[in-house]
Amino acid sequence: MPPESLKGLKSLFEPEAVAVVGVSKTPNKVGSMIFRNFKGSGFCGRVYPVNPKYDKVFGERCYPSVREIPGSLDLVVIAVPAPHVIDVMSDCVAKGVKAVIVVSGGFKESGPEGAALEEKLRRIAEGSGVRVLGPNCIGVYNPYSRVDTIFLPEERLARPKPGTLSFISQSGALAVAMLDWLALHGYGIGKCVSYGNGCDVDETDLLLYLADDDDTDVILLYIEGVKDGRRFMEAAKRAVLRKPVVAIKAGRSATGASAIMSHTGSMAGSDEVYEAAFKQTGVIRVGDFEEAFDVVKAFMMQPLASGRRVLIVTNGGGAGIMAVDACERSGLTVPELDEDVKRRLPFPPHFSRRNPIDLTGDVKDEDYRTALNEAFLKYDGFDSALICILPQVPNLTFRVADIIGRANKVSGKPIVACCMGGAFTLKLTREIESRGIPVYPTPERAAKALSSLATYNETLMRL
Repeated sequence: MPPESLKGLKSLFEPEAVAVVGVSKTPNKVGSMIFRNFKGSGFCGRVYPVNPKYDKVFGERCYPSVREIPGSLDLVVIAVPAPHVIDVMSDCVAKGVKAVIVVSGGFKESGPEGAALEEKLRRIAEGSGVRVLGPNCIGVYNPYSRVDTIFLPEERLARPKPGTLSFISQSGALAVAMLDWLALHGYGIGKCVSYGNGCDVDETDLLLYLADDDDTDVILLYIEGVKDGRRFMEAAKRAVLRKPVVAIKAGRSATGASAIMSHTGSMAGSDEVYEAAFKQTGVIRVGDFEEAFDVVKAFMMQPLASGRRVLIVTNGGGAGIMAVDACERSGLTVPELDEDVKRRLPFPPHFSRRNPIDLTGDVKDEDYRTALNEAFLKYDGFDSALICILPQVPNLTFRVADIIGRANKVSGKPIVACCMGGAFTLKLTREIESRGIPVYPTPERAAKALSSLATYNETLMRL
């Protein structure tokens, strides 16, 4: 791990002593929310409220400045209006603080005056060695250390459990959306960090840090622009060699690029340049948040695919055809079944023994077991499987989830599923995912996710 570029970053994610500047007696103010998060999250370190207007807030002694706090401080969270941030930052330097999160807005995203203020902040950080996350950000959520600087109440934003996906986001709102989605679906998070304008700590620093983070198996990026393209590419390649990196790059259109300037003040840059950089470094680019959810779910739940040959098993002919088209559009291949395998499938004549294997509306749970045993477990002609289930038929039960889960464990190969339908389909989806199989609502989304498992494996062999 390059020590200089990552100096102080551990204090953002694993501090032992924290001060929150801007805490008031109003519970729903930003500083108050952050302070209460630390106190209520189970954070094991020391937390100090700072506001010169009060002697006590929420039953705790309140300090007039960070300089007055006894002992050392690892992290200071600043939640005061932009014009006051520089004075607080100067206090942090004098105190010897290791890292600062500036959640306040009103910097370069707001115009020339804000840009000048942000430049002062950057120079102080550069000259002092204090690492600054932000400004204009929501900061850090780390369920392992219980650091939570998100100024939103839990009744509006559920916090996900500890997990292996970490998310680096230039946008605070999208970071919040990701956390909410993960919590809703029962998935975990390793670390979530919103860096906003990135005046000091930027996407490259965070990528390097998470590349060596033991709690992170998959990294998802949302970026609007990068400060140093060459350094970013070096960091991306380093990270990709250790774990999958999935990226959403906003601002493809001229209008989108213009909107970025008023959001975080970043220059979006040429989309073609970013596309080439992602391909060269092995970063998997996705088009939107839906695709990002799909791809990271596959990486979190399944092994990599050693090739692109896919077995499709379904109980709906139309769904099977859609799955074939989707696989081929995603760069996967759907080879024909070997003749010996066909002969071993003891199905009635109206079942299709090709690829896709179509078990029709007469399907029973055991038919899926037979198809997977003969065509996937006993036969080495496929690198992965896509199971496309229409669960409305009467003879399918939740036992099919056990059957698919067993095939996944025994084969050691990736399996994804597609379940199409309504209320009962959602119940079956939960059963299948509880066995470690990612489920998607359409063949197209399942195929794209499956393709990413092959793409990353190819990337590791190439780099």
